[in-house]
Amino acid sequence: MEIANLVVSHKKASLEEIERAWHGDCRALIERVLSYPNITECAILMTCNRVEVYVVGSDTESTLRDFAKFMHVSERVMEIHRDDRCLEHLLRVASGLESMMVGEDQILGQVKDFYNLSKQFGGIGEVLDVVFSKAIQVGKKVRKLTGINKGSVSIGSAAVELAERSLGTLRGKKVLVVGAGEMGGLVAKALAHKECEILIANRTFSKAEKLAAEVGGKAVPFNKLERYIVESDVVITATSSPDYIITREMIERVIAVRGEGILLIDIAMPRDIEEDVAEIEGVELYTIEHLREISEENLRKRLKEAKKAEKIIAEELEHLKLMLKEMKADSAISAMYSRAEEVKKEEILELYNKLAAKYGIDESVLPILEEFANSFVKKFLRKPTIRLRKAARSGNVAIIEAAEYLFGGDELGVSKAQDEKTEERLAKTACPRK
Repeated sequence: MEIANLVVSHKKASLEEIERAWHGDCRALIERVLSYPNITECAILMTCNRVEVYVVGSDTESTLRDFAKFMHVSERVMEIHRDDRCLEHLLRVASGLESMMVGEDQILGQVKDFYNLSKQFGGIGEVLDVVFSKAIQVGKKVRKLTGINKGSVSIGSAAVELAERSLGTLRGKKVLVVGAGEMGGLVAKALAHKECEILIANRTFSKAEKLAAEVGGKAVPFNKLERYIVESDVVITATSSPDYIITREMIERVIAVRGEGILLIDIAMPRDIEEDVAEIEGVELYTIEHLREISEENLRKRLKEAKKAEKIIAEELEHLKLMLKEMKADSAISAMYSRAEEVKKEEILELYNKLAAKYGIDESVLPILEEFANSFVKKFLRKPTIRLRKAARSGNVAIIEAAEYLFGGDELGVSKAQDEKTEERLAKTACPRK
């Protein structure tokens, strides 16, 4: 059993390349991955900065490379991690160490959400259940024991900081936030301390009203977006729309009416603002990629806290590896006891029939035979059980795989006929009773 992941993130890929790897239908994506016969589990993680696919099975690396072709991902921008590196990567992601804004809180919620989605769509099995649960636990622990998430650590707050740098100050400015979801909420809350006028536009007006009430802003109708863009000094978009909501034609009309430039910041994925809007004279357009500089500054400030987080992750990684090893031992032990249970039932029934025929006993003797057989099996398998667990802890996978093969049953290629022939040979070579 291997665990591996395919990663396309802001570290290697441009915004356009991440967008190309973005496939919004999680169910179809998971079902496609699980259609590979060698893959038994699959989980997906998609955010504005990353697209990641986690798999459990065999020959995982070549499978993920094949799947990357389907996702239109080039070798240049992707990473594939296996086993320990894969586990460590997920713990780092959940802890915020792999985020553009190091220490951001939003990624932990996103990991939870996609874990639940992957479970809902049938991708999560025993292994990924343990792995993702541990990652979420570690993410919480890192934030509790370090200061890695203190201060402005979200894409939303970085967008506000970028606007402030561009304009010098936001005091007295009118800022339009398009989108009242999680990211739009982060933007609006970061703006609440900047002494500016906040407008909130959202397709569902009631959500815009709710967010506006929280930040002391004003909700405006989404169908009058162009009018309010004209009135604004800054527009920050953060919707989940699959299509552009602000086009070049719209901004050309806005600039004609305004008679001056405007600052646009698009932090949506996929993007909300048509790319060639940037070509219009007087328009400043920024996207998530422009937040890299702020991200680098953010990392420098949090370097000390990041080191504390890495120490926690290193400790928890060892614990997770031990849990997975013990799971593998449990699988072999389960196969061993299952086979013993099958044989025990057969032998008890055969012995009872012989005793009934010869001595005329009734079924009241069955519990005694059952108790004897249970005691025999337990004592006989005690030492193999201990040694399998020891092999798991020491990483001796070969012993565990041998036990799985020996006790795995017919599915590993041992037919009933072969089993009977083996028993005949054993009977012939057995020592005669004295």
